[in-house]
Amino acid sequence: MTIVGVLALQGSFNEHIAALRRLGVKGVEIRKPEQLLNVASLIIPGGESTTMAKLAELHNLFPALREFVRMGKPVWGTCAGLIFLANKATGQKTGGQGLVGGLDCTVHRNFFGSQLQSFESELSIPELVSSEGGPETFRGVFIRAPAILDVGPEVQVLARCPVSSNSNLHSSSSGEGKKEKDSESKVIVAVRQGNLLATAFHPELTSDNRWHSYFLKMAGDVEESSSSIESIGVNNSRFERSKSDLPIFI
Repeated sequence: MTIVGVLALQGSFNEHIAALRRLGVKGVEIRKPEQLLNVASLIIPGGESTTMAKLAELHNLFPALREFVRMGKPVWGTCAGLIFLANKATGQKTGGQGLVGGLDCTVHRNFFGSQLQSFESELSIPELVSSEGGPETFRGVFIRAPAILDVGPEVQVLARCPVSSNSNLHSSSSGEGKKEKDSESKVIVAVRQGNLLATAFHPELTSDNRWHSYFLKMAGDVEESSSSIESIGVNNSRFERSKSDLPIFI
């Protein structure tokens, strides 16, 4: 049976494990760095990102999580998990929070507002439909959700969400990447970059399993590719990270 790790510090990890079970996959709770050695892919669930970051610091998980991403292992972040994976995050609480990084994008925390402004929206998902079939839209559940302000050239946009005129849409100060200026009425809420998948909404809170199925297939492809590379042998220096690649929080 396929086994997927689910970071279980706080948030909706039980819901992810239940969704995986519906697909015949075992999800195991991850709370300690050494537990990451037993899984080949990982889901970082939604929750309160600042609290999750404090708990990750407490358990010394950040170095292991960053190494997991650097090694090219498949990781999916939902809501707070998206914030964790971003290279840069804005709109944070005083002092910011730790980030895992690896995903070339800028995320705005609580972009859509407070808990009272949580909502659901039908999202166009052509890539997901191409892979998994089913309806042409997915009902995204947004709970105090972040949004992606801009992405790098290697990031594939999978879904956008309409925003109202009183939204908290901010432009990135970097001046780099693809900007949402080109689609002023929508903001990016789902992306993929190689081994990384990220959604600003909560697929685990719905009965639609297509995002979980998509991640499992993606993980299988990444793992197969990694096995091929390992059989040839790769110089470890390829995986060294420069200072400019480290995640940034504001």
